[in-house]
Amino acid sequence: MIKVIETRYLGDFQIAVIFSDGKEGAFDGKILLQRTGSLLEPLRDEKYFRRFFIDAGALCWPNGLELSPARLYETCRALEIV
Repeated sequence: MIKVIETRYLGDFQIAVIFSDGKEGAFDGKILLQRTGSLLEPLRDEKYFRRFFIDAGALCWPNGLELSPARLYETCRALEIV
């Protein structure tokens, strides 16, 4: 089972993610925020968005929103280091 093992904020709602198999990618939070829902509303504030953390291998926020590591793995783009 794939897990998120490390994250860091890149700015502009982007999160660098390292997975348990060594793959690195960037999660684009702006795509997530195109959706609606009560758990997503607080994330529209960048200060709140930056409060993400890892819990049991998933990307989470204090309001209970949890993103599946498998889904993140599928959707992260290759991390482009400039």
